[in-house]
Parts: sequence; C-alpha cells; structure tokens
Amino acid sequence: MLHTTEGEHSLISPETLAQLVQDFYADVRKDPLLGPVFEREIGDQWDAHLVRMVDFWSTVMLGTRKFRGNLVHRHMQLPDVTPEHFNAWIQLWAKHTTDRFDSHTTYKLRRVAYDIGRQLFQAYFDTPSSRRAEHAAEHARQQADALA
Repeated sequence: MLHTTEGEHSLISPETLAQLVQDFYADVRKDPLLGPVFEREIGDQWDAHLVRMVDFWSTVMLGTRKFRGNLVHRHMQLPDVTPEHFNAWIQLWAKHTTDRFDSHTTYKLRRVAYDIGRQLFQAYFDTPSSRRAEHAAEHARQQADALA
C-alpha cells in the first residue's frame, strides 16, 4: 500500500479505486465528446466495463494482477477517434485524480494514464492508415483463432 505524508488524503485501496473509476466514467458518459464514443462501443455493458477498469487500475496501483488484456489492440478497433478525444480523456482523468489521493498516488495514476494515452495516440496517429487497418485485421484474426 502506498504511504501518505501527514495531512494528505487517504491511502489508495480497492474501494477508493472503484470509486474513482465509477466517478470518472460517470463523467465520461456525460461528456459531449467522449460519451458518444463510449456509449457506441460499450452500450449496455457498463457494469462489466467498470469491473474491468477497476481490475486494470487495481493491477497497476495495487499489484493485484486481476487484469489481463492488450489495451492497444482493443482500442484500435474504435472508429473516428481524434486527438481531441485523447485530450478530453486526460483532462477528465486529471480532474478526478486531483485532491483525491496523496501526491505520490495522484502522480502515479496520472503517469499511467499519460503513458497509456501516449501509446494509444502513437498507435492511432503515428502509423499510416494502411498499417492501422492491417493492425485491426490482425487483431480480428487473432480473436477468431482464440474462439476456434
């Protein structure tokens, strides 16, 4: 568990991470730019998505190893993503991590989010369109092979 200095906010826990994820995605759903992208992709599967996101952040922050998956492959399937989506997501994440945890935890939460965002941004925008299409097709093939 992470430590706080005297006078700082409570320690991170599975419960505080779950609340962060729920609060963050409640605002994502209301966001005029992000909401439609998430709603189109997640539909009525929000409960499962939130559990998965709590597992992800618990793995990253608490070492629980509950999350398994490839974020780049999964996100590359989303159409019509723009640089503005990345900026909105990061700004909203920063808003939700401000004053919620001690400074070390807030920094780590943001660092992970920024690193993921940078990796996804590069996958979307630093590769030619043809390579992005090849990447999506390869992922679809791997998914089909896994189901067979």
